[in-house]
Amino acid sequence: MIASNMTKRSSPRIVLISPKGPLYRHRGGIFGKSLRYMPLTLPTLASLVPKELDATIQCFDEGIMDVPMDLEGDIIGLTVITGTSKRAYELADHFRSRGITVVLGGPHVTLLPDEAQQHADAIVVGYAEEEWPKLLRDFVAGNLQPRYQQGADFKLGGYPLPDRSVLPESKFLTANVFEATRGCVHNCSFCVVPAAWGRRPWQKPVEEIVEDIKRRKARKAIFIDLNLISDKHYAAKLFEALLPLKIQWYGLSTTILCDDIPLLDLAARSGCRGLLMGLESVSQGTLKKNHKAFNNPDEYPRIVKQLHARNISLQGCFVFGLDDDRPDVFMKTAKFAVECGIDLPRFAIVTPFPGTGLYKQLESEGRILTKDWQLYDGQHVVFQPAQMSIEELQLGTEKAWKYAYSWPNIFRRLRHTPASWAFALMTNYGYRYYAYRLHRFYTCDVPFEMLGGGNSGRFELPVVAHAEAMATSEVRL
Repeated sequence: MIASNMTKRSSPRIVLISPKGPLYRHRGGIFGKSLRYMPLTLPTLASLVPKELDATIQCFDEGIMDVPMDLEGDIIGLTVITGTSKRAYELADHFRSRGITVVLGGPHVTLLPDEAQQHADAIVVGYAEEEWPKLLRDFVAGNLQPRYQQGADFKLGGYPLPDRSVLPESKFLTANVFEATRGCVHNCSFCVVPAAWGRRPWQKPVEEIVEDIKRRKARKAIFIDLNLISDKHYAAKLFEALLPLKIQWYGLSTTILCDDIPLLDLAARSGCRGLLMGLESVSQGTLKKNHKAFNNPDEYPRIVKQLHARNISLQGCFVFGLDDDRPDVFMKTAKFAVECGIDLPRFAIVTPFPGTGLYKQLESEGRILTKDWQLYDGQHVVFQPAQMSIEELQLGTEKAWKYAYSWPNIFRRLRHTPASWAFALMTNYGYRYYAYRLHRFYTCDVPFEMLGGGNSGRFELPVVAHAEAMATSEVRL
């Protein structure tokens, strides 16, 4: 038990922080504002604060603003992914040294709770919807426990809608961000989700999602779900409910969607205009070894054509550095992406996030080079590749970016794009800008949704492991 530091206040001052590593931190950009959509984590946590506590709430997202080191508060909560854990621990240690109670949660905390516990008065392991309100009531009562664990009977529905007013909408391309499901049924070796939360998908009641969209009066929407079609029956129910809303929406899906033509047609009729898919590799053998055999590179051209025929743009993500990859993989993949006509190809260095199957394999083989977690961002090489040098992997990834986003190849890819040419060119220009400056920027904050003419952008998302980057948009504290 940890005593509360609220000895003289009748209501708590709560501060919520989304820390960022050096590549994600607040800075200017080519468009003059952050090319990110508003993440849901802080708005949802704010909405979960029990009303009877009469709390004041401040939220800071380091992607769009600086965190004042002299801020005042009674309890500070930080949401942590692996790439931001070093920064989160620095902030946590600083505020604790000032006598402020600090709580940590998020994917990294769920994966490495004992590590996180050293930097916090309390941690939340797993999803936070039930444990966060309980923690706050304990804090006010002077009965804060060191660890709060997601219950086995956790359900995703029945909670307050996110309070997006806690962050400045003007700093984001859009706040019309929604979540229908969490989790994924697959077991990809480099994905955080099965390691942290297993393979069970959770689902919100469809009527709650519709209510949130209507409340926002949204005409365009982003779904941050890691795999919107994990449960096809649920997906069909959701798409049916979106039909009368007449919105355009963007999200993430596996390639399996294109094997179910009725569901794909329904997604298109419900307003789907852009999808991010983890294509990962152009080698079937590589995909099979990493538990993603449901992808078939021979089918990628068909998938692109099927999506384009239904006015759906594709952001296709590839990773480099898996054990079968050799130095020729970079240009082979980049040329393939251009020839397929992928609207926005993205490339990342595979990252062995702690707890994943890939991490366990590489650690057992003595190939993990560093545990400086801020380098675990999809851009840095943190392990010894099997078939190439570290430098070859680093430079080869940059070469793939530059090839795919040369002006001739941009125009080659966009010959058949279903998107507005104006927005397609603007988005590709944004990617080109970063592709030629990878030493300064990371690319996952650029919005693929703009391909459809929208005004949106985090997934804060995901290139390397869609899960880790997306996880910051899910409610884990």
